[in-house]
Amino acid sequence: MQMQTQATCDLERRACASDPCAEDVRIDLGEALRRAALPPGQGRLAIVAMSGGVDSGVSALLLREAGYRTVGINMRLFTPDEGHSRCCSIDDMEDARAVCRALDIPFYPLNMEREFVGAVIEPFVDAYLAGRTPNPCLECNRKPKFAFLLGRARALGAAYLATGHYARIDRRADGTFALRRAADANKDQSYVLYTFTQEQLGRVLFPVGALTKPEVRALARQHQLPVATKAESQDICFVPDGDYASFVLRRRPGAARPGPIVDPGGAVLGEHRGLVHYTVGQRKGLGVSAREPLFVMELDAANNRLVVGTREQLGFVALAASRVNYIAGAPPDGPRPILAVLRYRGQELPATLVPLGRDRARVEFTEPPRAIAPGQAVVFYDPADPAAVLGGGTIEATERVRGRGASAVGRGA
Repeated sequence: MQMQTQATCDLERRACASDPCAEDVRIDLGEALRRAALPPGQGRLAIVAMSGGVDSGVSALLLREAGYRTVGINMRLFTPDEGHSRCCSIDDMEDARAVCRALDIPFYPLNMEREFVGAVIEPFVDAYLAGRTPNPCLECNRKPKFAFLLGRARALGAAYLATGHYARIDRRADGTFALRRAADANKDQSYVLYTFTQEQLGRVLFPVGALTKPEVRALARQHQLPVATKAESQDICFVPDGDYASFVLRRRPGAARPGPIVDPGGAVLGEHRGLVHYTVGQRKGLGVSAREPLFVMELDAANNRLVVGTREQLGFVALAASRVNYIAGAPPDGPRPILAVLRYRGQELPATLVPLGRDRARVEFTEPPRAIAPGQAVVFYDPADPAAVLGGGTIEATERVRGRGASAVGRGA
């Protein structure tokens, strides 16, 4: 099965074995604090979202050392019907509690399962059944973490909410805020954070964003945090086995209906197992043979058709995006060059951003990318400063290269 969701909800994504976890890495706590450039603590209250991993643990360490009255909160987000969830297991909660105990700071569990299911899981399932490729990390950040939890933190009188995300927030001379890539390019998570408003950026801290992962682990070892060598998860947090189709079908039994596999001209080539088992750009596991490899071009949910084509027939000239957010708070005055990123840790693609009001936009590509999945995010970076995030939105529709089985802009067309 080739279903792929390009982002992950975990603050930490890879096993320690894949991280540069060299034991000889060292970093002085004072240097870490200098790079983190946290606002002065002065005894102010800071809430840390504690996942039970090393990144949030070191974030709490840095806040405490910067003079904040630091409190750790672990969010219980999802209870699986069966098996284990990497989202918020009991083990993760106990790891978060152990870190807070080691740092001598208060710890509180918080049940946010209702908010998470309503804001993340149900839209995730509905999107797959509509032939889209959802991005649950974005919705988790948009609502549970940086709307619901940030609201709770403010209600408690906290000056800031901190997380272990790898990204940076800069305050400009005019008092506005900029969102920037992390110092560690291998761990950067700015792609899933483009939904921030200026008000949120002023209330959120990413203490480890200016550090590398090996340095974070070194700090955890040096300060004897119990999660210093804890492995990281790699899949969507609430689908630990990576079988997204089975997860969707457990929540919507009978939703996978077989249907025709067709070429761009509508000729039937075979039968698919249900659109939930496929994603745009997929090549393997299609169950049809041809003289050259075929790729998924479109999930036509309205007609229950899987549209496939050759590599030559792939490629896009533009996309339409909705729910567009601009980090500066307002769209640019007119078309402007950008670097567009279409998936987590994806390639930067030169493009032109054409604003269409406050929350819609068109992105026109210089060189046609081969796979754009409606439902995923397109994130805008500044060509003059590629670390700066300008904003982003949800991919609603695409326009293919004309002359290659192209169609005008339409959802997934």
